[in-house]
Amino acid sequence: MTDLPSSLSAAGWAAPGAGAMLEIDLGAIAANYRLLNARTGQATCAAVVKADAYGLGAHRVGPVLERAGAKVFFVAHLEEGMRLRPHVSATAAIFVLHGPMPGTEAEFTRHALLPVLNSMEQIAGWCGHAAQMGRPLPAALQVDTGMSRFGLSDADVAVLAARPALLDGIGTQLVMSHLACADTPASPANAMQRDRLHAMAARLPAAPLALAASSGIFLGVDYHFNLVRPGAALYGLAPNADGPNPLHPTVRLRARIVQKRTIGAGDGVGYGLTWRAPGPRRIATLGIGYADGFLRQGANNGGCAWLDAYRLPILGRISMDSTTVDVSAVPESVLDQATHVDMIGPRRSVDDVAHSAGTIGYEVLTALGARFHRAYLTQAA
Repeated sequence: MTDLPSSLSAAGWAAPGAGAMLEIDLGAIAANYRLLNARTGQATCAAVVKADAYGLGAHRVGPVLERAGAKVFFVAHLEEGMRLRPHVSATAAIFVLHGPMPGTEAEFTRHALLPVLNSMEQIAGWCGHAAQMGRPLPAALQVDTGMSRFGLSDADVAVLAARPALLDGIGTQLVMSHLACADTPASPANAMQRDRLHAMAARLPAAPLALAASSGIFLGVDYHFNLVRPGAALYGLAPNADGPNPLHPTVRLRARIVQKRTIGAGDGVGYGLTWRAPGPRRIATLGIGYADGFLRQGANNGGCAWLDAYRLPILGRISMDSTTVDVSAVPESVLDQATHVDMIGPRRSVDDVAHSAGTIGYEVLTALGARFHRAYLTQAA
């Protein structure tokens, strides 16, 4: 993977053998962290780098975030934590959201990882491991405040409050939960979950509290508690649809123009010939498809690419390795010189692509495949 200056976008195509190139702006990721950190006041701003830093490469993103000020990281699985550990300092805290699966507890201590304990079974397993180690072991406790996904129930918390010895051997570093409707600021569920976290935490060992992820940060200080844990916002995704996105875009996806041709009225394009030309058209086939993570549904709802200021509608179905676009509006002089087009870029954000595909930006980012040539931009934003 290549380190390139931020002038790459003006310098031309840097991967002659690749069908598409994904530029990842590490400076923009660092700038997003600093922006989010500034919004959180006294709360610690952690960084979520699960799913390989939302598909962008945790081994590159993690160190950049640490240099920007992050001292606490979250991943989903044990293996993600093990892969991240060598790339951040020994003092960085790495929480594993899914907690220890039975029999994996020793791997957590071996790699200096902190489990998020979500169930009574995980608590028992971690306490047993602490007894074997002969010392208390740090962990976070997650409580279910209304999302019905992960965490201790009200009944579980009542048992722990009545029998505090069940937590012997656990050094509670954090009590946390997760908002279900943070991207909808007006939802009454947000305040309900905030209040339930207060109530449930009051029955557990005293510890810092955490509730807000990316969108929750923008709900205001009442949701920040002691720690916030942005993920998608670090990578430029809009926290909600209520206003302009305050975050820096962090990726640019450019696809190679593999072939250009002219078709006539009535000619079909792509599998199933679902699009037919109403008249003569100039079209271009691009070296990117759903095997690269450019979702097959991305042809819907105004799906397009861009060549400079020219919008190029996607025609027909996206194939495994290719996508066809209409270049009829592009002057021949411009098209003759063109080697690539933007699939994600200055005129089309990750969230725009997600809208066309009927999904969310999270899925678009995490789906972007390993087949791209990846170029990391290192100049600070």
